[in-house]
Amino acid sequence: MKKSLILNLNIALGLMLFLSFHGFSQSESLSKDDLAKLNRELDNPLAKYWSLVFQENLSVNNGDLVENGVISNTVFFQPALPIPFGNNLVFTARPVFPLVTQPNFSTDPSGSKKITGFGDIQMAALIGPGNASGWVWGVGATFVFPTASNFNLGQGKYQIGPTAMIFHLGEKWNKGVFIQHWWSYAGHEDRSEVVTTDIQYVIRKNLKKASIGMGPSIRIDWTKGFKDGITIPIGLGYTQTVLMGKTPVKMRLEPQYSIVRPDNYGNVWNVRLQIAPIIKSPFLD
Repeated sequence: MKKSLILNLNIALGLMLFLSFHGFSQSESLSKDDLAKLNRELDNPLAKYWSLVFQENLSVNNGDLVENGVISNTVFFQPALPIPFGNNLVFTARPVFPLVTQPNFSTDPSGSKKITGFGDIQMAALIGPGNASGWVWGVGATFVFPTASNFNLGQGKYQIGPTAMIFHLGEKWNKGVFIQHWWSYAGHEDRSEVVTTDIQYVIRKNLKKASIGMGPSIRIDWTKGFKDGITIPIGLGYTQTVLMGKTPVKMRLEPQYSIVRPDNYGNVWNVRLQIAPIIKSPFLD
């Protein structure tokens, strides 16, 4: 499993390096002010730019079910390829492909033994205005598909629900929320039903060339009580868009701490590293 993880990370790194030299032919004309503006605009989930988001999440988990802190890791690949249409509207379907390393509690209750494989694929489909500043919103549907390569790496259920977002993109601050809710409707009969809400809230202060702030996700599992069903993290991160070769690349480092988490087993610390090459959209001049 470790060899598989290393191989997939090498493939992802190789793809990013390739894109950095071949992906965005017009970036030679981008100034530092242009990169700062692009950095602000990309906080909008409906930004008109195409991007390939690679996100590393290294987590420390704890709770009554384990004696000490347990490390888990998830690498996300999320292509964002919005399609503009109509009067300034944008449609985007944002799939998330996870590669997960986490404790294998079915064989080792202590959590010391790990398992690595692919998790459940998630996708949000949104429609809304593609404004570069001011108020932006979007509505649509969100899905989860039981594609995990191992029983312990996914929920085993097909899920569907609504999604909505509202953001304000300003010169000094970017603020907003992105909400997704899922109900399970099919899948393995021996797996538990799923009723889950994910609320990502974004608060970032725009600097001259970068931004600082946070964008963590509140997680609510409605099938459990308050003590074991809610995770509320806070964070503080740094984001900057730079040039790598000819391609603008948005880079973010954001440590997060869960001020509310499940008593039995939940995330305490999460360190998020995000690298997102911006590739040229065929729909933009």
